[in-house]
Amino acid sequence: MNSIDSTNPMTAVEYTAPPGTSVHDHIRTHREKLRTVLGERGAILLRGFEVGGVDGFDGVVRALSGSGPLSYAERSSPRSTIKGQVYTSTDYPADEEIFLHNENSYQAVWPNTLYFYCIEPAHTRGATPLADIREVYRAIEPAVREEFVRRGGWRVVRNFHADFGVPWQEAFGTGDRDTIVGYCRDKGIEAEWRADGGLRTTAVRAAVHRHPLSGEEVWFNHATFWHVTSLAPEVREGLREIFPDEDLPTNTYFGDGGRIPDETVAHLRAAYRSATTRFDWRRDDVLIVDNMLAAHGREPFTGPRKIAVAMAEPSSTTPS
Repeated sequence: MNSIDSTNPMTAVEYTAPPGTSVHDHIRTHREKLRTVLGERGAILLRGFEVGGVDGFDGVVRALSGSGPLSYAERSSPRSTIKGQVYTSTDYPADEEIFLHNENSYQAVWPNTLYFYCIEPAHTRGATPLADIREVYRAIEPAVREEFVRRGGWRVVRNFHADFGVPWQEAFGTGDRDTIVGYCRDKGIEAEWRADGGLRTTAVRAAVHRHPLSGEEVWFNHATFWHVTSLAPEVREGLREIFPDEDLPTNTYFGDGGRIPDETVAHLRAAYRSATTRFDWRRDDVLIVDNMLAAHGREPFTGPRKIAVAMAEPSSTTPS
């Protein structure tokens, strides 16, 4: 057992095995220890084990989480189903960075544990960087944290435009408008149907949560990820040529609806980057992440990179 990068506060704890060792046997023997380490360190890398392909990866989820993978609901990024509830990590273009985020932190219920499986590594780069969101919280100026709390957390506005981005039918898994309205009502989301057939949703969520086991305060939200200034400059400028800010596919605000200053979001991005570590994928690596301790992202890459992802253990903890 060792850490990938011992100079960083948040490092995935690496477990390696002699060739031919079954990952399922290892989990059965060491499950309690693995769960303890995951809850303390935030991420575990299982390297060099026999996994058994996508079916074996599904078995890893069931063995460690004690339940099957979750469906990908209220979608925000393009993914393809590999098998069952195992998906591609994302289908965004290879030359784009995906900034650090906690999976589905914009939802009322999110997965507490994430699983990644390297089917094919990239030729260059393509890491899944990780950031300890306890460290992110500590790196943020207290006045900034306090303003988010004082102003009711953060607000996300999503606009689903016809023939642009993820369609609302795909995001919600149905073409029935009444079903979507009912879902949104149950999840604390305001849904507004537009005259052009599009959909606007608005949700207000807490910016700071407490970890369900340790009680530590964590910076758990999509406020930085979905803010328009976090997009690459050419993408941001292109979208603003097409849409006014209120109609952008996604944008974030303070919980009371007020604008988050650009310099505040730049400070938040710097806090994430200061807490980030990375490693290069190897074929058959399995990475397990506590979604309420570690944010993840994706580097640009070249080559055939294929990473499978599964989500487990729904959670909806009380905000801090």
